[in-house]
Amino acid sequence: MQTLSIAPATTRADIERGFEVVRELRTHLTRDAYVAQVERQCANEGYVLALLSDGGLARAAAGYRFQETLAWGRILYVDDLVTRAADRGAGYGSALLDWVAGEARAAGCAQLHLDSGVQRFGAHRFYLHKGFDITSHHFALVLAGK
Repeated sequence: MQTLSIAPATTRADIERGFEVVRELRTHLTRDAYVAQVERQCANEGYVLALLSDGGLARAAAGYRFQETLAWGRILYVDDLVTRAADRGAGYGSALLDWVAGEARAAGCAQLHLDSGVQRFGAHRFYLHKGFDITSHHFALVLAGK
């Protein structure tokens, strides 16, 4: 890690800089669709896209939002967390997740939550190593026409 920085993407250029990282997780998105959706989620839903950069290159990204639920109180929910495949094992994901946890603490959150696809065994090992517990199953229903 040379010149490590972590910061929210606050401009269209920042969002675009994160595309190459995020598309490794969200492979269905084109650059234009990704930029439009991130801008929409930021404006309408409080979504934050944070980029971890090293040497001026985006190496990892985290998309998150603050929520309040009856079950858990005020939480930070991580929608997206990804490190470039070429950079995995370099500590970027761990540093970014620690930073996100710090944002949650600073905002008065009681917990940090995320979902991870059942096939992502490496990610599961990472989350367990970082102290996460597996606390539920996530169910989804595809609605007609969507």
